[in-house]
Amino acid sequence: MARAYASIILKAPVETVWSQVRDFNSLPNWAPAIARSKIEDGLESDVVGCVRSFHTKDGEHVRERLLTLDDANYTYTYNFEKPAFPVKNYIATLRLYPVTEADQTFAEWEATFDEAPGDEGKYERIISREVFAANWANLAKIIAAKKPKKPDGAVRWKGFAPNKVWTSRVIRAPVEKVWRVMRDFAGMGAWHEDISKMHMLGVRSDKVSGVRDFFFGDGHLNEELLHLCDRTRSFSYRITKCEIPWINYVSGPRLWPVTANNTTFGVWTGDWDASPQDDLVLIPRTEQNVYQKAFATVERKLRRK
Repeated sequence: MARAYASIILKAPVETVWSQVRDFNSLPNWAPAIARSKIEDGLESDVVGCVRSFHTKDGEHVRERLLTLDDANYTYTYNFEKPAFPVKNYIATLRLYPVTEADQTFAEWEATFDEAPGDEGKYERIISREVFAANWANLAKIIAAKKPKKPDGAVRWKGFAPNKVWTSRVIRAPVEKVWRVMRDFAGMGAWHEDISKMHMLGVRSDKVSGVRDFFFGDGHLNEELLHLCDRTRSFSYRITKCEIPWINYVSGPRLWPVTANNTTFGVWTGDWDASPQDDLVLIPRTEQNVYQKAFATVERKLRRK
């Protein structure tokens, strides 16, 4: 199965970008190759199951069906009803994430499909570059020129935030280089300036269930590795020893490639139980002094090389 992919950082809040792309019939407004589009059967463009019928400026006719629309997570998924390319089982997803450190947006677009024998890699390259990347680049130009405003009454997370701390940042280094540094579960002591004496307790740093022992300032902690994934470039861990007044602490980062400029988008999340009074201190301290500082110091380490 082939996979096409392109991603970019758009210089506008996620609520603003979503207002530009959410309309399933809006491609002519921001996709430079699309001439005109309509939703069939008189349906509205946010009705799941609706079909957009559009023509490219080259005269090609394409039909795509909306399979998922998710306002809470800034994403939609669709398939080909009348393909633009000779591929089968085409499923595509457009997804946005907030970049909390700069109030910008990480935007990714991907599709999986089957190519015919002899076409291996051909349409993966075409769709990645000439469709997804080209459309993102054009949207970035539109946003830079028009500076659209955030919709009135926009809410970042519909309902509750996905985690007690959900924070993100652009790291100015290629994703594989960032992952090589961050993947080492016992390596954080070498690049986070507040962490010292970090080591694994008798096992390798890539052993799931292994425990790292370290000092954060004057505090002594143990953390157990819960999962490690090279495919999603992510890991998670839980605190098993700590003087801080929280329990059930689970945390971890995930990295994405920003294909537009070969940098990295990183998200770090954390959940725990603590009193509301303690959380007034713990939430901002953890976000800024642990997660955001970790991303920033990894970037500095890589840029010094």
